[in-house]
Amino acid sequence: MEHMLPAWLSNSLIYLGAAVIAVPLSRALGLGSIIGYLAAGIVIGPWGIGLVRQVEDILHFAEFGVVLMLFLVGLELDSRRLWNLRRPIFGWGGAQVAGCAAVLFAAGLLAGIDWRVSLVAALGLALSSTAIALQVMGERNLLPTSSGQAGFAILLFQDVAAIPILALLPLLGAEPPDATPDGGMLLQAAKIVGVIAAIVLGGRLALRPLLRWIARSRTPEIFTAAALLLVVAIAALMQAVGLSMALGAFLAGVLLAESEYRRELETDIEPFKGLLLGLFFIAVGMSIDFGVLLARPGTMALLVVGFVVLKAIVVWFLGRAMGLELQDRPVFTLLLAQGGEFAFVVFQAAAGASVFPPATASLLIGAVAVSMLLSPLLLVAIDKLVLARFAGQRRTLDELSEPQEAPVIIAGFGRYGQIVGRLVAAHGIPTTVLDHDADMVEAARAFGSKVFYGDATRLDLLRIAGAAATRVLVVAVDDRQQSLAIVDLAREHFPHLQLVVRARDVTHWNELRDRGVMQVERELFEASLRSGRTVLELLGEPPHAARKLAMRFRRANIELFEQMYPHHKDRSKLIAVVKQGRRQFEEQMAREREHAAARTRPGTTTPQDWDDDRRP
Repeated sequence: MEHMLPAWLSNSLIYLGAAVIAVPLSRALGLGSIIGYLAAGIVIGPWGIGLVRQVEDILHFAEFGVVLMLFLVGLELDSRRLWNLRRPIFGWGGAQVAGCAAVLFAAGLLAGIDWRVSLVAALGLALSSTAIALQVMGERNLLPTSSGQAGFAILLFQDVAAIPILALLPLLGAEPPDATPDGGMLLQAAKIVGVIAAIVLGGRLALRPLLRWIARSRTPEIFTAAALLLVVAIAALMQAVGLSMALGAFLAGVLLAESEYRRELETDIEPFKGLLLGLFFIAVGMSIDFGVLLARPGTMALLVVGFVVLKAIVVWFLGRAMGLELQDRPVFTLLLAQGGEFAFVVFQAAAGASVFPPATASLLIGAVAVSMLLSPLLLVAIDKLVLARFAGQRRTLDELSEPQEAPVIIAGFGRYGQIVGRLVAAHGIPTTVLDHDADMVEAARAFGSKVFYGDATRLDLLRIAGAAATRVLVVAVDDRQQSLAIVDLAREHFPHLQLVVRARDVTHWNELRDRGVMQVERELFEASLRSGRTVLELLGEPPHAARKLAMRFRRANIELFEQMYPHHKDRSKLIAVVKQGRRQFEEQMAREREHAAARTRPGTTTPQDWDDDRRP
């Protein structure tokens, strides 16, 4: 007898399997995770191999990923920051929606489309995908930037604007809506005000004590359940009065942004948000009606290209009016030019209200879905064709041209080179500093540092910098290949130079030793050692004992590196040396701890306890 899998189990296998295969493949091809989810949805959807057919139900469920995302975004914005954003939200957000809707409405009228259809289509297409935009801005760390803040403000206004758009649809229907008594309208308005007031007051007065009470139970899974319950309950309240679920979740996040449980809420909800957002993108891929696309390919292509281009023009000039940098505008424009998930709701509701027939709704929904599918691909194209050109057109300054005379040359004036330069300068020793990043040079000069613009991998520039007479060359650049190129140049043409070189990792350290460079410092080793010493002190170890242990570890580590170096090209031998060295050091420290415990009582300090090595 055959045993049939439950629908939820078979669907779970399909979704997870499609995501696990498609997303890593997409990222390996440099297309990003969103393309992978969308492609997976197309493959398993009705127009692919047909593993899943109930697309609409899945899309409604997957929209909860957007709700969780807005809740997490709200947790990053306290009420003061949100108040500071009020003008961008209502000013620039209103300008984007109104401008895009006006241009699209005019285009529809010029094309001879009925004004009702043109108006609803324009309003729906004016909205952008919050899910894709925030996902991309998060991956690129754009949210703290001016373009990210502007994009977020506009997207938030769009969530608010979706409410009056949906309320307008019954008035535009072919059949006049039932008259609603004034008392009914007042009751609906009172419900909306009451729900928002409940969320605000509850977030201020009730949620924190409730979360504190749950946290005292010391049951992590219950706190996770409470976090999900909070978001679900608020979303349900907003949905019950006809408001945006995502907007309610965002408002709740803002109210809890100053809570002591903010980080724990983020940690608990983040995995669910990621999975549901992935499911949302899969559902979008499944929702693309290729039947409409194949039946009217020319109309679909014209519709997609037309509304994306018109929106892009409006958004580009809006970004210019907002004062966004030229290199920030391409991504900003693309993320707001695509269609959005709320357009699905608007067009489905418009078909239900008889504003236009279901076939028109399918065409518009397909156009939005195709634009969302194309936007990550266009983003890859922008990265490779547009932003790469901006990177190639980096500002340059006049290179070092006058001969310099200083006992020290520092190549690279980033976070590493600056510390070296300041320490040497504090002892009255002049230095010649070179850096090939124009922005870094100007920033350093603004703080009073004398830095010359130039590429230290060029022999002529090193000669002008005085390498023939200089005693020490500090190679502090962060790029490994540039570092090795500078070292090779110095060893060949200026053999008298004493080289002090920054190493990024063990491989870089070995390559420098192969070139005979003995003064090599790993960039994070000393700072990590100090942090480890601090951890020991916080755990109750006396400061002198923590310092002694850190210094012993430092010497043992350097000795181990010297033992490893002859075998760095033989992996198996290298691993054996490392394991043996670590085991010997741990056994030696264990013996010394036992000996010290037997010799002295806790807290006793003698002069020999302090290490003679004064390195930090």
